Amino acid sequence: MSQTINDRIALPPKDAQKTNMTCHFCIVGCGYHVYKWDANREGGRAASENALGVDFTQQVPPMAITMTRAMTNTITDKAGKRWNIMIVPDKECVVNNGLSSTRGGKMASYMYAHDGIGRERLKTPRIFKGDQWFDTGWDEALAIYAGLTKKILDNDGPSGIMFDCFDHGGAGGGFENTWGTGKLMFSAIQTPMVRIHNRPAYNSECHATREMGIGELNNSYEDAQVADCILCTGANPYETQSNYFLNHWVPNLTGATVDKKKKWFPGESAAAAKLIVVDPRRTGTVAIAEQVAGKDNVLHLAINPGTDTALFNTLFTYVVQQGWVDKDFIAKHTVGFEDAVKTNRMSLEEGAKITGLTVEQIKKAAEWAYKPKASGHRPRTFHPYEKGIIWGNDNYVIQSALVSLVIATHNVGRRGTGVCRLGGHQEGYTRPPYPGDHKIYIDQEVIKGNGLMYTLWGTNPFQTTLNAEQHRIALRKRAQIVNEAMARARGASVSQLVDIIYNACKYQGGLFVAAMNLYPTTISDDCHLMFPAAHPGEMNLTSMNGERRLRLSEKFMDPPGTAKPDCLIAADIANTLKAMYQKEGNTAMAKRFEGFDWKTEEDAFNDGFRRAGRPGVGPIDSQGGDTGYLATYALLRKAGNNGVQLPIKEVKGDKLIGTEMVYADNKFDTKDGKAHFKPAPWNGLPAIVEEQKRKHKFWINSGRANEVWQTAYHDQYNSFVRDRIPMAFIEMNPDDAKALGVQGGDVVEVYNDYGSTYAMAYPIKSLKPGQTFMLFGYIKGVHGDVVTPWVDRNVVPYYKGTWGSIRRVGTVDEYRATISFKDRRYA
Repeated sequence: MSQTINDRIALPPKDAQKTNMTCHFCIVGCGYHVYKWDANREGGRAASENALGVDFTQQVPPMAITMTRAMTNTITDKAGKRWNIMIVPDKECVVNNGLSSTRGGKMASYMYAHDGIGRERLKTPRIFKGDQWFDTGWDEALAIYAGLTKKILDNDGPSGIMFDCFDHGGAGGGFENTWGTGKLMFSAIQTPMVRIHNRPAYNSECHATREMGIGELNNSYEDAQVADCILCTGANPYETQSNYFLNHWVPNLTGATVDKKKKWFPGESAAAAKLIVVDPRRTGTVAIAEQVAGKDNVLHLAINPGTDTALFNTLFTYVVQQGWVDKDFIAKHTVGFEDAVKTNRMSLEEGAKITGLTVEQIKKAAEWAYKPKASGHRPRTFHPYEKGIIWGNDNYVIQSALVSLVIATHNVGRRGTGVCRLGGHQEGYTRPPYPGDHKIYIDQEVIKGNGLMYTLWGTNPFQTTLNAEQHRIALRKRAQIVNEAMARARGASVSQLVDIIYNACKYQGGLFVAAMNLYPTTISDDCHLMFPAAHPGEMNLTSMNGERRLRLSEKFMDPPGTAKPDCLIAADIANTLKAMYQKEGNTAMAKRFEGFDWKTEEDAFNDGFRRAGRPGVGPIDSQGGDTGYLATYALLRKAGNNGVQLPIKEVKGDKLIGTEMVYADNKFDTKDGKAHFKPAPWNGLPAIVEEQKRKHKFWINSGRANEVWQTAYHDQYNSFVRDRIPMAFIEMNPDDAKALGVQGGDVVEVYNDYGSTYAMAYPIKSLKPGQTFMLFGYIKGVHGDVVTPWVDRNVVPYYKGTWGSIRRVGTVDEYRATISFKDRRYA
């Protein structure tokens, strides 16, 4: 029987195909199993009659299995055969142990079906001609794209060609796809004009910590279970890394892992962990932690926005004064301590004044995190952080201050410690070296009229960049010049069309825009060519999670239409260019586009990850050589959803042996092998941010919500999400809302000197007066429209640093009738 009946779930029969799937959304990467079987069959209720091995003839015990309608779907392959699929969490995966997030729990419903959530997927290349989109074939699309690329390379050089590209794992990423795109951009085309999906240059979000010798992913999730204290800064793990928080933090906060601590650390005092959360906003993480651990064991440091550096410097100074540093470790394995002590010095009183905290709160945080335990041992304190720092007030300086505090107290390289970003996407980075000699602010290049061709690869800067309104206006104006030229190109051959496009870009200020994506996005109206991409499940894809756990998500279905993995799209482009240069006898240029003879994504994996490795993680063997070659699809299939933690040390039989915690040998990623302190002066807010703060009343903070994934590219078609969040919400203090005449469900305009945007008002008691929180990167209501263009020395944006004014626009009756405006915080 088909599972299209809505009041029941068809069970997979015993012989259903079973494959491994890592959730391709947040960085945690929970393990799932995919079951696929003929849509005209189903398994029985007895445990012996279904592939799940669960007895459904009687009431299933609580939490024995997580299974919902959203975990099922009916798909059709290219031969027209219909299949049922079920994607359920893997209880044996050490990441989630059977837990499912609201994101991963909907993966099956996001798999393509002609009448499903993914029905708007791109299925064939499309070209914009006149005033509408037309489907076209790969040959014509590649001829236009490669033809224009070649003409620009030949006449203007690689800097005329710009890219905005993902650099992550999971959905739309993975080692295969980052390598394929990177090899095309950096080795073949050799352009330095590249930016990354959420920041306007080709850069890291962790420059300082890497320069200090400490990669940003250096422990295991299990370390959160045995830490004595967790000091979490600028992050909300319950909403954005849900199962990491629920499966690894909460057991420690409740004392469930005390016995494990006693076993691992004999002689040390062991108790439930203390939690310190540094965040101006009271989040769901704080509320839930107080419920499970008790308010006496949770310290919320609600600092003034942008003052993290001052807090870390105050803690650093106080800890040094108290003698709570590891003097032996500092002497043997670090450099620069005295310079940091001098530059980062900040008294308790000064730190309290800047951060808005009390001296007593800062002292309590220092005692919880760094004061020696009753047993005399140093506490094991884990320091997770995320966008509040990464997109905070001078990313480089904040990280310098934080990591200096961590190094001084030796809270890295020991079990139960670590200084790690919590992350957004999973990681899948492996690319050839960036060909530029400095970081280029690509958004400003677009605004200035530079560049001739812009490829948006799995990205959408209209929703996820800073100074977004100005960027959108400039790009749209330049794209329209090309639209008009292409509309006049009636009956033109491909080569003639390429010339027409080139002339519009070169001599009239136009910009040709191409997009590789799963869906037409909000930027599609300003594109000229679109290529359909595949995602996990429709291709084999590897990526690693926040504890460097490498897994293979296996292909189990066809992508829609003629969609392809990004790495194979990159190969098609390279091979088309190679053939063009060979035809004209330009062997030197043809050679640049060699090495893309891939038939499958596994070919790209073998060419990239196994050869190049993954920078910042290793993998290095005892002879100083790369161990990436040890990972194969075959071995990763056998490793299942637990995979292997990078760097890989060796292979024993058919088992990959990985690394649970890096820097345990006190050898750091610097030339001298030592951890480097970095001076981090407190400089206040950037001038243009300070100016907006003086002019406008409200701090416009932003971030994620649990039920929405990133830009809502799937979720915009999912009524479960769309009906709850029809436009970006902005949480605000009820008294502030009342003063503005605003009620829940009203539409408000948020504006400042850099732009304006609309949002749905959501009064909530936990917001301080003068502070707001807006959903980031949504399809309706773009927070980036009011973010200033300020970036730090590494061109990392200060998304969190924006102030604006708010005015009521009007009421949307439907919002008030269909949406709940109860407090989103657990109380």
